[in-house]
Amino acid sequence: VQTRPVTVPEGLTRHEIAGLMQREIQLDSALFVALTENKSMIARLGLQTATLEGYLFPETYFFDAQTTEAIAIRQMVDEFHGVLSDSMANQLGAVGLTLHQAVTLASIVELEAVAADERPIIAAVFHRRLRLNRMLESCATIEYALGVHKKRLTNADLRIKSPFNTYRHRGLPPGPIGNPGLASLRATLFPADTE
Repeated sequence: VQTRPVTVPEGLTRHEIAGLMQREIQLDSALFVALTENKSMIARLGLQTATLEGYLFPETYFFDAQTTEAIAIRQMVDEFHGVLSDSMANQLGAVGLTLHQAVTLASIVELEAVAADERPIIAAVFHRRLRLNRMLESCATIEYALGVHKKRLTNADLRIKSPFNTYRHRGLPPGPIGNPGLASLRATLFPADTE
C-alpha cells in the first residue's frame, strides 16, 4: 500500500490542520472541521469536549489513498490517547487539573514557548497564576480570539470581547487554543519547581 507522510506541527489549530490535510492529501477541509465539532464522533473517540481542538496530536502520519477525513481525525486522536501515558494521566490529580484543563493549559504553553527548555517554567508561571486566581494574561489566547497571528498586539487587541481573552477573564479559557505536542503536555503536568 502506497502511503504519503504528512507532518502536523505542534501548536496548529484544527482549522490549520484541516488546511494542511487539504493541501497534502486532498481531504475536504470543511468536512474535516465539521467532524471535529461532531458530538457523536467526539463521544466515539472517548472525549467529553465541545470540539477536538487540542486532541489532534502533532506527529508525522502516513496516510494512504483510502484515508478519509474521519480516519485521519481518528488516527490523530488515537495517537493523543497513546501518548498520554499512565504516569501522565496519574499526574492530573497532583497538579489539580482535569484532562481538558491540562490540554487547554498545554496549548497555551505550546504557543507561548520559543525555546524548548522554557516550557516547564512557563507552565509553572501559569500554574501559579491559576492558584492565585490571577489572570493568565497570555498573548497566545488573544491571537486565538482574534483568529490571526500578529507580530505585535495592540491595547485594543487586549480588550477584545471573547471568553478566550485571558487579559479580561480569570482562569483558563473554555478550551484549547491549538494542539499541543508531547513536550508541552509534559511541562504542564510536570512544571518546573520555581518561584
